Amino acid sequence: MHTHTPDPMLDALLDAALAHVPFDGWSPTTFSAAVADVGINPAHAKTVCPRGSIDLAVAYHLRGDAQMAAALADGDLTEIRFRDRVAHAIKVRLADADKEVVRRGSSLFALPHMAPEGAKLIWGTADAIWNALGDTSHDANWYTKRATLSAVYGSVVLYWLGDDGTGIDDFTDRRIENVMQFEKVKARVNDSAILKPFTGALARLTSLIKAPARTADKDLPGIWRDGADQ
Repeated sequence: MHTHTPDPMLDALLDAALAHVPFDGWSPTTFSAAVADVGINPAHAKTVCPRGSIDLAVAYHLRGDAQMAAALADGDLTEIRFRDRVAHAIKVRLADADKEVVRRGSSLFALPHMAPEGAKLIWGTADAIWNALGDTSHDANWYTKRATLSAVYGSVVLYWLGDDGTGIDDFTDRRIENVMQFEKVKARVNDSAILKPFTGALARLTSLIKAPARTADKDLPGIWRDGADQ
């Protein structure tokens, strides 16, 4: 998964690009303008952002994730329900985002060849939220939590882009309620005596699935363990 490592030159290029993105999108034109504004050699800029403005768009998203994680770490959410913590995290993530900049990013990552990158970024945001909220799962639940929250966050962003500011809270709460209902159904299925032979076999199978190891030199979607750690 993506991680956010501050780079002074990358941050400078990103800050410069943000003034141009609303007009030219995350395009080569924006990247050239940012390079000119910062006043660095274009060849040097390409070593920082080999894909030009695409890397700046990714950096903008990762910056937002990092800012959200920092804000959640500074807050005290112990007195509110867990579903409200998730809703709060999503609201914090969008609070300082520039809607037009995000809109341009959504257009970029909706392109067929960019869709995998966009999905990876959304997954990374869901992962950042769960980590900030203290998730300790290491099995298949690690994946299901992030998959469901990715769907919620993606739908909330799309609603937010077209919202006038009056309905986003209610929409977010309703999407999270859908997730809570799914978890309740899953719990009832797991507890059902009739389905126990099937759910038991599935549980044994999914117990082999572990969350990806958090190491600096691996970027894997998951680890399949067969008996011993790998």
